[in-house]
Amino acid sequence: MKKFFIYFACVSFYVNYAQEHPKLVVGIVVDQMKMEYLYRFQNDFSETGFKRLLNGGYTFHNMHYNYMPTYTAPGHASIYTGTTPSVHGIVGNEWFSRRLGKEMYCTDDDSVSTLGDGKDKEGRMSPKNLQTTTITDELRMATNFKGKVIGVSIKDRGAILPAGHFANWAFWYSKTGAFISSTFYSSALPNWVTEFNQEKRFMPYINKGWDLFKPIATYDESLPDDNPYEGKLYNSTAPVFPYNLKDMYDKNDAGIIRSTPFGNNLLADFAMKAIEKEELGKDEVTDFLAVSFSSTDYIGHILGPRSIELQDTYLRLDQTLSDFLVYIDKTVGKGNYLVFLTADHAGAENVTFLKDHKLNVRSVEPKEIRKALKKFSTDTFGEDLILNYSSFNLYFNKEIIKNKGLELAKVKTAFKDFLMTQEQVKRVYTEEEILASSGNDFYLTAIANGYDVTQDGDLVVLDKPGYIEYQGTGTSHGTLYSYDTHVPCIFYGWNIKKGESHDRKVITEIAPTLSQLLKIPFTNGTEAKVMTEVLGK
Repeated sequence: MKKFFIYFACVSFYVNYAQEHPKLVVGIVVDQMKMEYLYRFQNDFSETGFKRLLNGGYTFHNMHYNYMPTYTAPGHASIYTGTTPSVHGIVGNEWFSRRLGKEMYCTDDDSVSTLGDGKDKEGRMSPKNLQTTTITDELRMATNFKGKVIGVSIKDRGAILPAGHFANWAFWYSKTGAFISSTFYSSALPNWVTEFNQEKRFMPYINKGWDLFKPIATYDESLPDDNPYEGKLYNSTAPVFPYNLKDMYDKNDAGIIRSTPFGNNLLADFAMKAIEKEELGKDEVTDFLAVSFSSTDYIGHILGPRSIELQDTYLRLDQTLSDFLVYIDKTVGKGNYLVFLTADHAGAENVTFLKDHKLNVRSVEPKEIRKALKKFSTDTFGEDLILNYSSFNLYFNKEIIKNKGLELAKVKTAFKDFLMTQEQVKRVYTEEEILASSGNDFYLTAIANGYDVTQDGDLVVLDKPGYIEYQGTGTSHGTLYSYDTHVPCIFYGWNIKKGESHDRKVITEIAPTLSQLLKIPFTNGTEAKVMTEVLGK
């Protein structure tokens, strides 16, 4: 009898511990995924992919980004830090550095080297430009660095920023067809990564080509194939199925798989191998796998949100997600893992499509804007006073302004007045106006949340709704409007009850919610607002 009670006590201890901590957290980010896609394609999804999460998890239908610019790097950083670019410092995918006098990339780090079969520059990356801790950093510290953290993505920024500063590894895809990393993490790749790369797992996908996943009648939520709003995939003659990926590969490199659904398949293959070989979720200390599916973004940019290609990509991703969840069921165990799924930003409708349906909008290429700004500057001040215009930010050459004896405040006012005459411009804010934001102006508040005074411009431009600073085909993102900010957010698995909310939530609430679920410290830059709906409160 005494032995029974001892046994019972031991079992109860481990059961209680398991209830307190999941064995594995899987963060899934789908690049450029609009919440609307879960509605539009729902009837064509299986019961075991997206619908499994929707039907069995807690869905926040009204999740938004609360800052501008809505790009990939700040999106991933904001999800995992629980704060905005104004605090974590990742203000774009790239931005103009006054210190360097040139544009810098979000994860650039010349102090490290490439690990693996990648181009030198592809691997010279780290999270050093991220100024706050991530939920993954806090997990590492809370477990005394016993809990493993690994980030994987086709994009470097999609792996590095979620994995944080203390990660065991971050891996991303090279144009060579290999997953690579940098010496920031270690001196050599794990053997299993080298073996995976040697198998050239990307080639079967390329050799098979890309044809429709389901019968053509399934795709009635999309426009007809080969419509005028689509760009061309890697110099293909027309945006139509089937795509000869082998021909594209022969004329380019292994990077072409990024712009096909199979970039997602390859990443899932790699993520499952990481779970196996790194033994994630195999003990009672919580591990964290950050997965970012990037192909949806590449395809969205090139072919647009209403292309058959994009719908096909989501139908295939649904199956990929299904297989991935089944794998985790088998290896970690149902009830032992926590999944959250969201997106780093959404995306706009194609401008020409909107215009053809009588909405008065247009696309404006950034080079057009730069040209107009330069002409105004030389006509007004006799010299080009602009250092850079990019990502809605205008930077002035303050040295020239000083040498010419001009007042910076008057220069700012002149350019602001000029920009307000441009067709696409809704508002223009100066650095001073942004820093003095009171929170009463919705537009200004979102811009202030995305503004880092040490890295952003002297003026920030807000375009009118529907206008895009992009080419005519495909689509883009970056604004503070709902079509760019409205993304899915679903929690599923360990200790998550089925439910849904239609209250407005913001992306910076995900990380502190995870902190509460895991009972670990908040990230050091967060306001710590929590979504209590998933806490059982």
